[in-house]
Amino acid sequence: MMEMLKSIQDRRSSRGPYDPGRPISKQDLAQILEAGRWTPTAHNMQNYEVIVVDDRKLLDEIGNIRRPVSEVFIRENYELLSFSEEELRRKKVGILGTMFPPSWRKPGVKIEQVIAEGGDSPQVGMLKTSPVLLVVVYDPRKRAPASEGDFLGIMSLGCLMENLWLMANSLGIGLQILSALSEGGMQDEMKRILKIPEPLRIAFTARLGYAIPTPMKLLRVRRDIADFTHRNQFGNYDRGEISSPLERRG
Repeated sequence: MMEMLKSIQDRRSSRGPYDPGRPISKQDLAQILEAGRWTPTAHNMQNYEVIVVDDRKLLDEIGNIRRPVSEVFIRENYELLSFSEEELRRKKVGILGTMFPPSWRKPGVKIEQVIAEGGDSPQVGMLKTSPVLLVVVYDPRKRAPASEGDFLGIMSLGCLMENLWLMANSLGIGLQILSALSEGGMQDEMKRILKIPEPLRIAFTARLGYAIPTPMKLLRVRRDIADFTHRNQFGNYDRGEISSPLERRG
Protein backbone atom coordinates (compact mmCIF):
# COMPACT_ATOMS: atom_id res chain seq x y z
CA MET A 1 0.00 0.00 0.00
CA MET A 2 2.77 2.43 0.91
CA GLU A 3 4.56 1.62 -2.36
CA MET A 4 1.46 2.64 -4.29
CA LEU A 5 1.16 5.89 -2.33
CA LYS A 6 4.86 6.62 -2.87
CA SER A 7 4.45 6.07 -6.62
CA ILE A 8 1.58 8.57 -6.65
CA GLN A 9 3.55 11.08 -4.57
CA ASP A 10 6.66 10.75 -6.75
CA ARG A 11 4.80 11.33 -10.03
CA ARG A 12 5.80 14.64 -11.55
CA SER A 13 5.89 16.55 -14.81
CA SER A 14 9.35 16.31 -16.36
CA ARG A 15 9.44 19.69 -18.09
CA GLY A 16 13.16 19.91 -18.86
CA PRO A 17 15.18 18.42 -21.72
CA TYR A 18 15.46 14.66 -22.16
CA ASP A 19 18.58 12.69 -23.06
CA PRO A 20 18.37 12.30 -26.86
CA GLY A 21 20.88 9.44 -26.71
CA ARG A 22 18.64 7.23 -24.55
CA PRO A 23 15.81 5.63 -26.49
CA ILE A 24 12.85 4.03 -24.74
CA SER A 25 12.91 0.25 -25.07
CA LYS A 26 10.05 -1.61 -26.72
CA GLN A 27 9.49 -3.49 -23.46
CA ASP A 28 9.09 -0.30 -21.41
CA LEU A 29 6.84 1.27 -24.02
CA ALA A 30 4.71 -1.88 -24.04
CA GLN A 31 4.34 -1.70 -20.24
CA ILE A 32 3.23 1.94 -20.44
CA LEU A 33 0.64 1.10 -23.09
CA GLU A 34 -0.48 -1.96 -21.12
CA ALA A 35 -1.17 0.32 -18.16
CA GLY A 36 -3.21 2.45 -20.54
CA ARG A 37 -5.10 -0.62 -21.77
CA TRP A 38 -6.47 -1.20 -18.26
CA THR A 39 -7.72 2.34 -17.81
CA PRO A 40 -11.15 2.55 -16.14
CA THR A 41 -13.51 4.21 -18.62
CA ALA A 42 -17.20 5.07 -18.39
CA HIS A 43 -19.37 2.15 -19.57
CA ASN A 44 -16.09 0.47 -20.62
CA MET A 45 -16.16 2.76 -23.68
CA GLN A 46 -12.37 2.68 -24.08
CA ASN A 47 -12.89 5.97 -25.87
CA TYR A 48 -9.32 6.55 -27.03
CA GLU A 49 -6.74 5.72 -29.68
CA VAL A 50 -3.01 6.24 -29.09
CA ILE A 51 -0.56 7.24 -31.82
CA VAL A 52 3.04 6.39 -30.88
CA VAL A 53 5.36 8.82 -32.67
CA ASP A 54 9.02 7.77 -32.62
CA ASP A 55 10.06 8.73 -36.15
CA ARG A 56 12.71 11.43 -35.73
CA LYS A 57 11.62 13.31 -38.85
CA LEU A 58 8.04 13.50 -37.62
CA LEU A 59 9.13 14.57 -34.14
CA ASP A 60 11.27 17.32 -35.65
CA GLU A 61 8.42 18.45 -37.89
CA ILE A 62 6.09 18.65 -34.90
CA GLY A 63 8.80 20.44 -32.93
CA ASN A 64 8.99 23.07 -35.67
CA ILE A 65 5.31 24.01 -35.36
CA ARG A 66 5.19 27.66 -34.38
CA ARG A 67 2.26 29.40 -32.77
CA PRO A 68 2.23 32.10 -30.08
CA VAL A 69 1.02 30.91 -26.74
CA SER A 70 -2.59 31.79 -25.94
CA GLU A 71 -3.13 35.23 -24.44
CA VAL A 72 -5.97 33.75 -22.38
CA PHE A 73 -3.52 31.19 -20.97
CA ILE A 74 -0.98 33.86 -20.07
CA ARG A 75 -3.54 36.00 -18.25
CA GLU A 76 -5.26 33.16 -16.41
CA ASN A 77 -1.94 31.50 -15.64
CA TYR A 78 -0.91 34.66 -13.78
CA GLU A 79 -3.72 34.12 -11.27
CA LEU A 80 -2.16 30.82 -10.18
CA LEU A 81 1.41 32.07 -9.78
CA SER A 82 3.32 32.57 -6.55
CA PHE A 83 6.46 34.68 -6.54
CA SER A 84 8.30 33.07 -3.63
CA GLU A 85 8.45 29.64 -2.02
CA GLU A 86 6.98 31.14 1.14
CA GLU A 87 3.94 32.41 -0.79
CA LEU A 88 3.46 29.04 -2.49
CA ARG A 89 3.65 27.19 0.83
CA ARG A 90 1.02 29.52 2.23
CA LYS A 91 -1.38 29.17 -0.72
CA LYS A 92 -0.81 25.41 -1.14
CA VAL A 93 -2.05 25.64 -4.74
CA GLY A 94 -0.52 26.87 -8.02
CA ILE A 95 3.09 27.07 -9.11
CA LEU A 96 6.15 29.30 -8.87
CA GLY A 97 6.22 32.23 -11.27
CA THR A 98 9.97 31.76 -11.77
CA MET A 99 9.13 28.85 -14.08
CA PHE A 100 7.97 31.33 -16.73
CA PRO A 101 9.57 34.20 -18.70
CA PRO A 102 9.54 37.58 -16.89
CA SER A 103 6.88 39.10 -19.16
CA TRP A 104 4.44 36.29 -18.28
CA ARG A 105 4.56 37.23 -14.59
CA LYS A 106 3.31 40.80 -14.92
CA PRO A 107 -0.29 41.85 -14.19
CA GLY A 108 -2.03 42.98 -17.38
CA VAL A 109 0.65 41.38 -19.51
CA LYS A 110 0.37 42.17 -23.20
CA ILE A 111 0.68 39.45 -25.80
CA GLU A 112 3.10 41.67 -27.75
CA GLN A 113 5.56 41.51 -24.85
CA VAL A 114 5.44 37.74 -24.81
CA ILE A 115 6.00 37.48 -28.55
CA ALA A 116 8.93 39.89 -28.29
CA GLU A 117 10.55 37.56 -25.76
CA GLY A 118 10.08 34.52 -27.94
CA GLY A 119 6.49 33.75 -27.18
CA ASP A 120 6.03 30.48 -29.04
CA SER A 121 4.87 27.69 -26.78
CA PRO A 122 7.98 26.47 -24.89
CA GLN A 123 6.45 22.99 -24.64
CA VAL A 124 6.82 22.21 -28.32
CA GLY A 125 10.51 23.08 -28.46
CA MET A 126 11.22 20.31 -25.97
CA LEU A 127 10.29 17.73 -28.60
CA LYS A 128 13.76 18.17 -30.09
CA THR A 129 15.12 15.97 -27.28
CA SER A 130 12.18 13.58 -26.90
CA PRO A 131 12.48 10.03 -28.29
CA VAL A 132 8.73 9.28 -28.12
CA LEU A 133 5.49 11.23 -28.28
CA LEU A 134 2.14 9.67 -27.39
CA VAL A 135 -0.82 11.36 -29.08
CA VAL A 136 -4.19 10.43 -27.59
CA VAL A 137 -7.20 11.03 -29.82
CA TYR A 138 -10.93 10.53 -29.32
CA ASP A 139 -14.18 10.83 -31.28
CA PRO A 140 -16.27 13.76 -29.93
CA ARG A 141 -19.42 12.31 -31.56
CA LYS A 142 -19.43 9.47 -29.02
CA ARG A 143 -20.23 9.98 -25.37
CA ALA A 144 -20.84 8.03 -22.19
CA PRO A 145 -24.58 7.29 -21.77
CA ALA A 146 -26.56 10.23 -20.38
CA SER A 147 -23.38 12.19 -19.64
CA GLU A 148 -24.00 15.89 -20.28
CA GLY A 149 -21.09 17.36 -22.21
CA ASP A 150 -19.56 13.87 -22.11
CA PHE A 151 -18.16 14.69 -18.69
CA LEU A 152 -17.68 10.99 -17.92
CA GLY A 153 -15.92 10.41 -21.24
CA ILE A 154 -13.50 13.28 -20.62
CA MET A 155 -12.92 11.98 -17.08
CA SER A 156 -12.06 8.60 -18.62
CA LEU A 157 -9.41 10.24 -20.79
CA GLY A 158 -7.98 11.74 -17.60
CA CYS A 159 -7.80 8.25 -16.10
CA LEU A 160 -5.85 7.12 -19.17
CA MET A 161 -3.42 9.99 -18.67
CA GLU A 162 -2.84 9.02 -15.04
CA ASN A 163 -2.29 5.33 -15.85
CA LEU A 164 0.29 6.15 -18.51
CA TRP A 165 1.98 8.67 -16.22
CA LEU A 166 2.25 6.41 -13.18
CA MET A 167 3.67 3.52 -15.19
CA ALA A 168 6.21 5.73 -16.95
CA ASN A 169 7.28 7.17 -13.61
CA SER A 170 7.67 3.69 -12.10
CA LEU A 171 10.04 2.82 -14.97
CA GLY A 172 12.15 5.94 -14.40
CA ILE A 173 10.85 7.52 -17.63
CA GLY A 174 9.98 11.21 -17.66
CA LEU A 175 6.62 12.38 -18.99
CA GLN A 176 5.24 15.82 -19.78
CA ILE A 177 1.77 16.63 -21.06
CA LEU A 178 1.91 19.03 -24.02
CA SER A 179 -1.45 20.75 -23.88
CA ALA A 180 -0.50 23.24 -26.62
CA LEU A 181 -0.62 20.52 -29.29
CA SER A 182 -4.36 19.97 -28.82
CA GLU A 183 -5.30 23.62 -29.34
CA GLY A 184 -6.45 25.49 -32.45
CA GLY A 185 -3.93 25.79 -35.23
CA MET A 186 -1.44 23.51 -33.51
CA GLN A 187 -3.97 20.71 -33.46
CA ASP A 188 -4.68 21.31 -37.14
CA GLU A 189 -0.97 20.96 -37.92
CA MET A 190 -0.71 17.82 -35.78
CA LYS A 191 -3.65 16.25 -37.60
CA ARG A 192 -2.06 17.06 -40.95
CA ILE A 193 1.36 15.68 -40.02
CA LEU A 194 0.01 12.47 -38.44
CA LYS A 195 -2.87 12.01 -40.91
CA ILE A 196 -5.49 12.04 -38.14
CA PRO A 197 -8.92 11.89 -39.83
CA GLU A 198 -12.00 13.92 -39.05
CA PRO A 199 -13.84 14.04 -36.75
CA LEU A 200 -11.19 12.79 -34.33
CA ARG A 201 -9.72 15.33 -31.93
CA ILE A 202 -6.53 15.31 -29.87
CA ALA A 203 -7.30 14.86 -26.17
CA PHE A 204 -3.68 15.31 -25.05
CA THR A 205 -0.14 14.50 -26.06
CA ALA A 206 2.64 13.26 -23.80
CA ARG A 207 6.35 13.35 -24.51
CA LEU A 208 8.42 10.55 -23.02
CA GLY A 209 12.14 10.32 -22.32
CA TYR A 210 14.87 10.19 -19.72
CA ALA A 211 15.15 13.56 -18.02
CA ILE A 212 18.59 15.14 -17.84
CA PRO A 213 19.30 15.91 -14.16
CA THR A 214 19.35 19.60 -13.30
CA PRO A 215 20.37 21.36 -10.07
CA MET A 216 17.02 23.18 -9.91
CA LYS A 217 14.47 21.55 -7.60
CA LEU A 218 10.94 22.90 -7.80
CA LEU A 219 8.81 23.17 -4.70
CA ARG A 220 5.75 20.89 -4.87
CA VAL A 221 2.79 21.68 -2.66
CA ARG A 222 -0.62 20.18 -1.96
CA ARG A 223 -3.46 21.22 0.29
CA ASP A 224 -3.73 19.28 3.54
CA ILE A 225 -6.37 16.56 3.65
CA ALA A 226 -8.37 18.64 6.13
CA ASP A 227 -8.41 21.56 3.66
CA PHE A 228 -10.56 19.72 1.12
CA THR A 229 -12.32 16.98 3.09
CA HIS A 230 -15.80 17.64 4.48
CA ARG A 231 -17.31 15.26 7.06
CA ASN A 232 -20.95 14.30 6.35
CA GLN A 233 -21.92 17.75 5.05
CA PHE A 234 -20.21 20.50 3.08
CA GLY A 235 -18.30 22.93 5.25
CA ASN A 236 -17.92 20.55 8.18
CA TYR A 237 -14.12 20.23 8.38
CA ASP A 238 -13.11 17.70 11.02
CA ARG A 239 -9.64 19.11 11.55
CA GLY A 240 -9.14 17.25 14.80
CA GLU A 241 -9.09 13.80 13.18
CA ILE A 242 -7.85 14.39 9.63
CA SER A 243 -4.24 15.33 8.98
CA SER A 244 -1.93 15.45 5.96
CA PRO A 245 1.47 13.79 5.50
CA LEU A 246 4.49 16.04 5.49
CA GLU A 247 4.87 18.38 2.55
CA ARG A 248 7.17 16.99 -0.12
CA ARG A 249 9.80 18.60 -2.28
CA GLY A 250 10.44 17.42 -5.81
